[in-house]
Amino acid sequence: MRLALFEPDIPPNTGAMLRLGACLAVGIDIIEPCGFPFSDRALRRAAMDYARQVELAHHVSWEAFLAERSPGRLILLSTRAQSVYTTFCFRPDDTLLVGRETAGVPDRVAEAADAALRIPMVPGARSLNVALAAAMVLGEAVRQTRPEWS
Repeated sequence: MRLALFEPDIPPNTGAMLRLGACLAVGIDIIEPCGFPFSDRALRRAAMDYARQVELAHHVSWEAFLAERSPGRLILLSTRAQSVYTTFCFRPDDTLLVGRETAGVPDRVAEAADAALRIPMVPGARSLNVALAAAMVLGEAVRQTRPEWS
């Protein structure tokens, strides 16, 4: 299981997702360009001491990510998706993909996904924080694929 961050904008959100990956033993893919300087110093500051504990892959572009990514399905988290994450059957080799905090993902990225999932919300709510959304869906994916953690 992996979590891919498409062109993340906000260092604290990236740090929170790195910490999430470290705590759940889930690899993280960061897809450039980021909205902040991508450096060891910036990641250490955003992720505190958890940055050293996560399996991190850095990709210089979307195309590089597609060429280098782990096998398995690519699952997009999107407010525009029709399917709800709680009814989806996750697999251990899935990669969950979250978009930019300010813009989501472009159509070409959404079209590359094998599935798109949303978190149900009350009418009028636009979206959750990307790190919170990732935690909710990743928690369900881990619950389904690691019965020994239950």
